Amino acid sequence: MSKYDDIINLERPISKKRMPMSIENRTAQFAPFSALTGYEDAVKETARITDSKKILSEGIKEIINEKINYIKNNLKTIGEVKMTYFLKDKKKTGGKYTTITDLVKKIDINNCLIYLSCGTIISFDDISNIDNPIFDYLGM
Repeated sequence: MSKYDDIINLERPISKKRMPMSIENRTAQFAPFSALTGYEDAVKETARITDSKKILSEGIKEIINEKINYIKNNLKTIGEVKMTYFLKDKKKTGGKYTTITDLVKKIDINNCLIYLSCGTIISFDDISNIDNPIFDYLGM
């Protein structure tokens, strides 16, 4: 004989003062939770890969500077320009290369910045390529 034989076949007690808990509330007690809030996001951020900025040769830098000067001198007639540039990551070292095609709104030679009509501002140092059909025609 076990020590629970006297209660094993009794019905579950039902409170006379409280309503029974709904199934939804009962299941919520067993819902999973994260003991370390933000840990999973931190792991994903650490695993995210960024690229390093490439060091361009002097010859490529010179070609890019020639193209920038041509664009500055022909700003109203050049049309859209396709630029590949390095976009620095806001959270980690490194970044990624991005290509954008847009009209050049302004070139600030003093601060070495290109302003595009979409609002993007690109530093001369971050540009790895500039393309426009006129450059092929001019042999640039």
